[in-house]
Amino acid sequence: MLLTWTDEILRFWFDELDSKDWWNKNDATDELITERFFELWEEQKSRTVDDFLTAPETALAATILFDQFPRNMFRDSADAFSTDHLAQQIAERAVDLELDEKLPEEQRAFLYMPFMHAEDIQLQNKSVTLFTRLGSNQKFANEHRDVIAEFGRFPHRNKILGRQFRPGEQDAIDAGARW
Repeated sequence: MLLTWTDEILRFWFDELDSKDWWNKNDATDELITERFFELWEEQKSRTVDDFLTAPETALAATILFDQFPRNMFRDSADAFSTDHLAQQIAERAVDLELDEKLPEEQRAFLYMPFMHAEDIQLQNKSVTLFTRLGSNQKFANEHRDVIAEFGRFPHRNKILGRQFRPGEQDAIDAGARW
């Protein structure tokens, strides 16, 4: 049986990887994701948001492809965030269409991740609301939102994005805001 790109991503992310692979830096995982999904990421990133809203699983797979995978494929480089805008738009529309309600809770969390990764206070507030309703990741959602509320951006991204540090940003990183 030939798998669709959606099936390949979901099977890989939820069945082949262990949950520790989602959250911990691991060069082998980064290399595996790059090897298996870089070409797909390149092919898919020029499509329109509506192309990814045909089913809950498609929206979820696209969100993982554009939000999670670049963080692995391009770790410690600006490209890690290069398709965040697309992941955010897909996630927003999927939630508006209530596609998230048709996904299991563990999977739904990854549809919501682009909100937590956004350097936008409105999307951060949505993140807190969604994760609170889901009953998971509320602590992290609140911490991310609080950093954006204070600085309007994630200070830990400054160096790789070529941004100058503002007052208090290095202190926030030193205090633990380095995700």
